[in-house]
Amino acid sequence: MLRKFIKLSTRIKGAYEPWSVDSRIESLNDWFDERTPNAASDDEYDHTKTVNNYYDLCHEFMEYGWGDSLHFAPLKPNETLEDAVVRHQRLMIDKLALHEGLTVVDVGCGVGGPMRRVVSEAGVKVVGINNNGYQLSQARTKNVDAGLDHMTDYMKCNFMDMSGIEANTFDAGYAIESTCHAPHKERAYAEIFRILKPGALLWGQEMCLTDAYESGNPRHTTIKDELMRGIALNEIASFDEVNRTLEAVGFDVVEAADLDVKEGPSTPWYYPLESRYGSLGNYFRRTPLGRTLISWVVRLAESARLFPRGSYQVIEFMDRTADAYVSGGKEGIFTPLYCFVARKPSL
Repeated sequence: MLRKFIKLSTRIKGAYEPWSVDSRIESLNDWFDERTPNAASDDEYDHTKTVNNYYDLCHEFMEYGWGDSLHFAPLKPNETLEDAVVRHQRLMIDKLALHEGLTVVDVGCGVGGPMRRVVSEAGVKVVGINNNGYQLSQARTKNVDAGLDHMTDYMKCNFMDMSGIEANTFDAGYAIESTCHAPHKERAYAEIFRILKPGALLWGQEMCLTDAYESGNPRHTTIKDELMRGIALNEIASFDEVNRTLEAVGFDVVEAADLDVKEGPSTPWYYPLESRYGSLGNYFRRTPLGRTLISWVVRLAESARLFPRGSYQVIEFMDRTADAYVSGGKEGIFTPLYCFVARKPSL
């Protein structure tokens, strides 16, 4: 665990070197405090910059606590988060019917955790789309280290404008907890629709408000606001809004469901953020007590210049977000596991 913490210090220094952490945190908080319900339609506002700022600040701490597949997965009793993530990615591979010879687009690829699973197990070629340059460089480095770089390619662009890619290019696609950041979800889905071949399948995993959410309930709206602030979301869609938007751009929704809703014994998706789940090391990286201890250690380490100034503020920002995740899950009004399979109609 100490070795991982020292490695984290080195990586954070490299990631934060070009800029001031304090000003980035202030900018992120200012965005939320000053946003309006019509922010997405404001031509002078670029939500992509806000999302990039969020990932520039938080990515290394996210990967330290969660791994290189930065998404949630349905959990089973006595199963580690890591095993659940692998099982979930294999479900996606199966639903998309991926096999050798196909070329697939990863929309919002992060640092390529799912990409490496898809390439190594399905034998397909994958093109990763990401507007965050730091994450994209990390994806390339990790793919080279895994010996998979010859099966992967990368494009730095906003997934609401992938005009550098010709129409009808990809045999299949997936977007895991990425299009939730789109201020114009219809524009994002329309671009994905355009670059997929006729008959191609799309797997999506969206962060959504559930049918239990009540807009007139102050507790519900407070949790929603905390989630939007902490995940840099311009809005959070409902299940129905996701489906209607997919259909509006031309997709046929084959299946869609909140995969956290299960029959029989189950473990809620937010449990790793609330209680010990897995190894002792993961306990200290993910749970409230562990996150508090890490924040204090990093704060002390800042005085010795082992971490850049302001690093502890990022941890406290993320700790607040983790609490919002748990509150949303416990209240039953939020899920990061609304998964769908949609098809672009054949000609």
